[in-house]
Amino acid sequence: MEIEEIKKMIPHREPMLLVDRVNKTEDNLALGEYRVKGDEWFLKGHFPGKPVVPGVVLCEMMAQTCCILIAEKIQGRTPYFTGINKVRFRNPVHPGDTLQIECSLTREKNPFYFASGKGYVNGKLSVSGEFSFALVNP
Repeated sequence: MEIEEIKKMIPHREPMLLVDRVNKTEDNLALGEYRVKGDEWFLKGHFPGKPVVPGVVLCEMMAQTCCILIAEKIQGRTPYFTGINKVRFRNPVHPGDTLQIECSLTREKNPFYFASGKGYVNGKLSVSGEFSFALVNP
């Protein structure tokens, strides 16, 4: 699914919508993609002359991808991070790179959801981690 379909499923909007495409597989994986254009707000000062996508933004990209797996449960609620664990940054993500994201739910106890994710650039692992979030009523 593309941006407009994603917007129907999760509450994030520009400039915080950080996934360009997402597909949900039959084995309950979310496969996302984000192409780093180079003009994003988070690159402006990170780092001047040598832009790198910040780690916290990579974590947000994985979480937004994962939200597609519970899109029908999000309706009218907002997903908030409740924890980020075992995150590892292996290779930097630069302008021009396309981050391929794989996420899966590992456990759920409504309103809490637990997931794991990995992000790759050209087949090389860039980021991995576990995270949790809660769906909160407005």
